[in-house]
Amino acid sequence: MNHSLSPRTQFINGVKAELPLLIGVLPFGMIYGVLALEAGLPPSIAQAMSAIVFAGSSQFVATQMISISAPMIIIVLTIGVVNLRHILYSASIAPYLQQLRPLWKWLLAYLLTDEAYAVTIAYYQKDSHPYSGEHPPPSSISYMYLENKHWFYLGAGLTLWCTWQASTAIGILFGMIIPTGWSLDFTLALTFIAILVPLLRNRGSIIVSIVAGLVAILSVDLPYMLGLVVASIVGILVGLWMEGSG
Repeated sequence: MNHSLSPRTQFINGVKAELPLLIGVLPFGMIYGVLALEAGLPPSIAQAMSAIVFAGSSQFVATQMISISAPMIIIVLTIGVVNLRHILYSASIAPYLQQLRPLWKWLLAYLLTDEAYAVTIAYYQKDSHPYSGEHPPPSSISYMYLENKHWFYLGAGLTLWCTWQASTAIGILFGMIIPTGWSLDFTLALTFIAILVPLLRNRGSIIVSIVAGLVAILSVDLPYMLGLVVASIVGILVGLWMEGSG
């Protein structure tokens, strides 16, 4: 592997790595646009949510809960639990980015999504290791390589961001003409399956996924989609228990 890759090359590599996942993101964004309008959100607010929140699963859940007039406290609680996984994403990827300036960290934190994280952490773990010292030697080739790797993350994140904004706009502008019989909402599950399966690399992650999935199925009839909250919390607790017992 060439350790002197330029920022431009890293950025392009990030874009290329993200492209296969966009097959599921495009219809997912369109569905969100349609559901947001059906839930009563004005087009401007629906688009703004994609630009500001930029969290597809949370937006999807929020619009569904708004459409059934769920209490605001339940909506906030559910979205909070759904987004807890980003804390784990951040902890996982932080060692590779700790030497960046705050402005870079803020930008990359905003672009942190399931899809961007999946391709980026796989790339980082494959080609390098996080630096554990406080003052990395300026002449270190591995450090220089890590220093440019944030451009890979930026390429992956911006590619997804642009795709999400465009697909949301398409859903808002043209979503009402999409036949309801298409049932495009199945792409939500396919997208997360494509992200999850490559990351199931050990016994612990497989067990957590199976337990959370079973709990979600068993609690699917709970009101206000609380089954998702229960499954997420159980999955987190099982993961923490296995980490502690291991």
